[in-house]
Amino acid sequence: MAANETSAGETPATETAETQTPGTAVVTGASSGIGAEYAARLAGRGWDLVLVARRAERLTELAARLRADTGAAVETLTADLALTADLAEVADRVAGDDVDLLVNNAGINGYGPFTEVDGTLLGKVLDVNVTAPTLLARAAVPGMLARGRGALVNVASLLAFAGDLPPGPLPYRAVYAGTKGYLVTFTRTLAAELAGTPLRVQVVCPGLTATEFHLGRGDTPVAGEARVHDEGGMPAADVVTASLTALDTGEVVCVPGLHDAEALTRWRAAEHSLRENSGRSLAPRYEG
Repeated sequence: MAANETSAGETPATETAETQTPGTAVVTGASSGIGAEYAARLAGRGWDLVLVARRAERLTELAARLRADTGAAVETLTADLALTADLAEVADRVAGDDVDLLVNNAGINGYGPFTEVDGTLLGKVLDVNVTAPTLLARAAVPGMLARGRGALVNVASLLAFAGDLPPGPLPYRAVYAGTKGYLVTFTRTLAAELAGTPLRVQVVCPGLTATEFHLGRGDTPVAGEARVHDEGGMPAADVVTASLTALDTGEVVCVPGLHDAEALTRWRAAEHSLRENSGRSLAPRYEG
């Protein structure tokens, strides 16, 4: 276990999201679902917000509601994180001295059989799900370290662990699952790199969630009023409750629906065994 990969129930010595004096939180993908729930919950905790998404009208409505309900200062940035110029604009804001929390929630799925999904869409999945959170974290973390406070939350997916499970009922997901696997590894490795600093780093891996995520593949925003796909799933509010609770207790990997917390310990032990048993000599099964 990495130095700051604490188990459920362990409380680190650093400030928690509850005790830290709130500053400004940047939430990407904030126009609906999990992102909108993070925005509402953080505003209720006293955080000011910068909300980022492609749908300007929804951002404007959400910002107005949060200002009225909580008194939070709320900025909006209409941006498509697959576009270089838009990503650069958001990165500039994320690097601001007031930003103490970055929630990399924006993501698109590009679901479909690998040989049939348009390559341009798959490139966009990589841009939004991998490049954007990486570069936004890079923009945020140095300033947080210099100020001695801050937190990073990356929203991945339980599909990061789906591996070779076949489609049905799971979606065709080769690229999407790969991007979420990247987020899990990136976050855990960064957390280990930052062990001993005041920064808190987390990856949250929700399973099926009751949002509109499955109503589109990500090439265009879902139009109309916010709604929930027919598959249902865990309420977005519960996902955010788990994430913020885990952030307070120092869990680097948060799986909101995982009842057996020791499963994460066994997973890390299996990884350790894999690394420790891979030596410099060729394994006998590959000889000859």
